[in-house]
Amino acid sequence: MKIYTLESTEILPVTLEEAWEFFSNPHNLSKITPPELNLRITSGAKREIYPGMIITYSVTPFPFVRSGWATEITAVDSLRYFVDEQRFGPYKFWHHKHFFVDAGQKTEVRDLVHYALPLDPLGRLAHPLFVRRKLDSIFDYRSERLRSLFGG
Repeated sequence: MKIYTLESTEILPVTLEEAWEFFSNPHNLSKITPPELNLRITSGAKREIYPGMIITYSVTPFPFVRSGWATEITAVDSLRYFVDEQRFGPYKFWHHKHFFVDAGQKTEVRDLVHYALPLDPLGRLAHPLFVRRKLDSIFDYRSERLRSLFGG
């Protein structure tokens, strides 16, 4: 199984507490996800994240392809980091760490994602042609939305 890595860093012009409040609310994920993914939370997001929380979604990763996705929040250190891991969904493996660093009246938000694709060796072929490009475009959109929501 080939494990890929995706990293992204944003500096938001908000306090650490404001950044944490936004990102620890699962409902805000739809605000920073491209509309064509048609992300819908279907269960489990009634409160701020906590270890063991299971959140289920419906998503359209590619046109005409609807997929269920379930993630578990496996670790939370308030105001520092949290981790979500896929329990079932479009990836063979998905481990997403969200880090928050206080920078005065700004906050550094860093994402570190490790993931693997199903259907090897087809997944390895699809990765540079489709999957990586799609993930890059999702994080680019997210960056634009965060700047729109928070400035900077």
